[in-house]
Order: sequence, then C-alpha cells, then structure tokens
Amino acid sequence: MYKNLAAALAAACFFAPVFAQTPATTKAHAAPVKAGFVYVSPITEAGWTRQHDEGRKAVEAALGSQVQTTFVENVPEGADAERVIRDLAATGHQIIFTPSFGYMEPTLKVAQDYPNVKFESITGYKTAPNVASANARYYEGRYLAGIAAGRMSQTGVAGYVAGFPIPEVLQGINAFALGMRSVNPQATVKVVWLNVWFDPPKERDAAMALFNQDVDVIAFHTGSTAVMAAAQERGKMAVAYHSDMRRTGPDAQIVAVTHQWGSYYTERVRAVQNGSWKSGNVWGGVREGMIRVGDFGSRVPVAVQKEVLAAQKAVGAGRLHPFRAGKAAVRDNAGQEVIPAGQTLSDLQILQMNWLAEGVQGKLPR
Repeated sequence: MYKNLAAALAAACFFAPVFAQTPATTKAHAAPVKAGFVYVSPITEAGWTRQHDEGRKAVEAALGSQVQTTFVENVPEGADAERVIRDLAATGHQIIFTPSFGYMEPTLKVAQDYPNVKFESITGYKTAPNVASANARYYEGRYLAGIAAGRMSQTGVAGYVAGFPIPEVLQGINAFALGMRSVNPQATVKVVWLNVWFDPPKERDAAMALFNQDVDVIAFHTGSTAVMAAAQERGKMAVAYHSDMRRTGPDAQIVAVTHQWGSYYTERVRAVQNGSWKSGNVWGGVREGMIRVGDFGSRVPVAVQKEVLAAQKAVGAGRLHPFRAGKAAVRDNAGQEVIPAGQTLSDLQILQMNWLAEGVQGKLPR
C-alpha cells in the first residue's frame, strides 16, 4: 500500500523551495552541529510545518551556539525533495530532519551516498544505519478530541477533512469517531477526501460542503488553518490540528491536538554532538510528551475540559487506549468485527489500519 501511495503523495505539494538559515554564534573551541530541516509546505502561523519549525527553534533555544540550523520550506515530495536533501548533506549538515511521509524514499536514497550524515525520517517507517524514523501517536489526541466533540455537538454529526487514505489518517478518523461515540453512541462522522496535504482553498471548500450537511463540529488532517477559518466564518465548531489555532478561530476552536517535536529534535541533535546517535524507530504519544490535547475554546464548559484532561492522563498512564474494545466488539462501518470484545489492537494492527469505524460514513477510496 505504501509503495503505491508514493506517487500520489509526491504530488501532494507543489511549492518552489526557499532556503533560510539561522546561524548561531560559535564557540572558539567547538564548531556547532549543523542541522537541516526540510518542510513540505510554507511556514504558516499554525499547522504541520509550523510545529516542526517550532521544534527547530526549540533546538536552538536548548543548544544555543552549539548548533546552527538551516531550513528549506515549500519542498514537493519526490525529485525536488531528493535534490534539497542531497544539497543539505553536501554542504556539511551532520543531521537532517525530513518531516513528511513522501520524503522517506528520497531520504533513504541520499543517505546511501552520505554514510557519515545522520537522517531523521519523520512519519516514515523505513530505517538504515544512518537513518532513524520517528512518528507520533496522533490517534491518541484524536480520540480525546472526539470526546470533546461528542459533548459539544448539538446535531451529533461531525465532519472530517482528510488528506490521503493512509493508515495514519485512518487511525485519526477512527479514533475521533470512537471518542465521539464513547459519549454519544449515535454520533456520526462524515469524511471528505482531498488527496492533497496542503491546499487552503480546497480545504475550505470541503469544510463548507460539510457544514451544509448538518455538521456542527469539524476535524481535519490537512496542513493549513483553512478549515478552522471556515468554521469561524460559519459560526461552527472545530478541532485544531498540529497547532493551537485560536488566533484563526477564536470562537470556533473547542480544543487543539498539538504535536510537540522540540524535545525529540533536541535529543537527536545532542546525540550527534556527543557521538551517541543511533538509528531507531520512535512512535511516541501522550506518555512521551509528543502529543498534547488542550487549548480549549471559551465555549467549552469546565466539566468537559476536566473530562478530556482526565482522559488524557488515563491515556498517558496506559489505562485508556483508543483501540481497546469494551464489553462489546468494535465493528467497522460495514458491520465486520475489527476489535474483539475486551481486546486491544497491537501496534502492527494499528499501523496497517485499512478500515473505517462504525459511525463513519462512506467508503475508502481505492
């Protein structure tokens, strides 16, 4: 499935790359670690790329003159990505972060030619001696946001603007639906597929179409603030993703699922600095501090906020798992049992997810 998606994902963004460098003052006795970052979209005020750039800034704040960072934004997945990654490797960068699924293969290809450079494939799943991979358990935050949406929705109908039908996105949709239905068993989720990660006009149009179908609360897995802005414009509610988006939707935002990359990025750059860097695969969530739910909007009652935060603590402690069935089995939206009663999906099953949960309307694009 992933191999077939590579071509589709390569077209997900189409911006011209822009280089920017933020030098730090070097110490006389030690050259700074040069760290490169490749971004799939522009750095906007909120969203996927913004959170990774916040991670880069956290590295600078933590390491000061011991690090020099370079970032390249607006890099399409595919041949352009390989060219940019290769250029960073050729210009002395000792560690390069490539946070987009479609960067995985270009990263691996360049890594073969630069064995002394360390690479971090963020959202990728393949590794090599000098390529590590890392991702976050976004679905944990989605489930918690679903609880908030289930409590706040008056119609019981939520919308979901989605990029591509890959397992990571399906995990989020299903967890969100299960979270909603944990507090409102009759809740439904309507999904619109865009087949693009970042296209603000297209994201906005999808949100508006959903609002015309009894949707009063909306979530999204795309890269801009367009869905939040649409919710604000229509007087609806929305779940922010990647970043806190209250500046865009001061009245619309009910909660945000935010990604926290600073600690991981700092740890990996420091490992290059002290010679302890090793390849590996990290999949962190609430427990590891990589996913956080909060930033509640003013319309969310204190009782709902407390309920969501209590559930977040339970997730972090391992007492609550979004894909654990209770006394009844979890079924997909075609009626087939996908999680037996009392059972929890394994990580492998979650990573290979290819179904839509009961309550989610529609079929997977094939």
